[in-house]
Amino acid sequence: MKYLAVLGRQPEISILELEMSNFCTDINRLGGTQKLAVKLEEKPLNYLRKLPEGKITLGISDYSKKASRKTANLEALKLKKILVRHGRSVRVVENKEAVLNTATSLHNGLSGKNERKVELIKVDDDWYKVIGVQDIDAYAKRDQARPARDAKVGMLPPKLAQILINLCGPLPEGATILDPFCGTGVVLQEALLMGYHAYGTDLSERMIEYTEKNLNWLLSNKKNTSEVIRDDGSGKARSPVTTGATKRAEGGIFLLHTGDATSFKWTEKIDAVACEGYLGRPMSQIPAEIKLKAEKQECGSIILGFLKNLSTQIESNTPVVVAAPAWLRENGTYSRLEILDEIIKMGYNVNNKTREGLLYFREGQVVARDIIILRKK
Repeated sequence: MKYLAVLGRQPEISILELEMSNFCTDINRLGGTQKLAVKLEEKPLNYLRKLPEGKITLGISDYSKKASRKTANLEALKLKKILVRHGRSVRVVENKEAVLNTATSLHNGLSGKNERKVELIKVDDDWYKVIGVQDIDAYAKRDQARPARDAKVGMLPPKLAQILINLCGPLPEGATILDPFCGTGVVLQEALLMGYHAYGTDLSERMIEYTEKNLNWLLSNKKNTSEVIRDDGSGKARSPVTTGATKRAEGGIFLLHTGDATSFKWTEKIDAVACEGYLGRPMSQIPAEIKLKAEKQECGSIILGFLKNLSTQIESNTPVVVAAPAWLRENGTYSRLEILDEIIKMGYNVNNKTREGLLYFREGQVVARDIIILRKK
């Protein structure tokens, strides 16, 4: 079956041909995917005419090469005219651009949950039906409603946290994911929501306290989750595991320690590592070369120290995904840490050595995240 995923800012289109059993179709787990659609094997009019009785809400997004707001609206009105002629009531969601943005799709109910509220995507001669729209409201709530936040230590978006976890590759339900720079616990909260166990450490005791508050808040807002017990430093305390597939998917366990990632000895078996490493000092302006050199040295030293310490504590083939800093330069490019050769010498395979396409940033953002994908040899 052919799927279409809408990614990125423009957005960019990716066509995915994968079997259902090998592909996650739950958009709430996909982080960077704005919309997910399945290819129609019949003409759009034939599909729409078969919908259950009642009013149809129809939106059209046109990603064709020469698409415009006008082409999208014309396609929608053409379909509406024919459907009305056959006795159907139709409301068209008006396009302000060639494609409906995520907020418009979501707030008009075009997420695939209601059969009569439909968004169709046109890509040249192919048509797709949207089966999932990113729930931007839920992401915003998880990000902004958490009881403990600290802008000074950076604000890791929940979407990016999901991306980091997904880049670890397929993991069994209940796998333990380590975040050794857990901060306020964003990666750990997404790990719990995805059905994994969360293991967090941080150099700052205050960050561990923030993480505890945030994860307890998260689980208290989910039904049928386990009571969570914070680790007392002995390495023994943990929450009880819930029973039943649904409860495990909604909740799980977490364990927290205060510790330096460059020297800490983790007490649990680690199935995967997903984290945002030290990004250096917050910056609002492009740094001068001398300042950039100092930042690179400090950030690189911490990340390399962590990976060296970790390498002796994880098994072969364990995935490690790290968001490292990259700094904006005057020419609009980003300058990354030059640490890959040293990482390889430590016993890791680098899965994205070409360094293309794995920068995460907003337009004009001075410090971007450079996502490094590793596996222990």
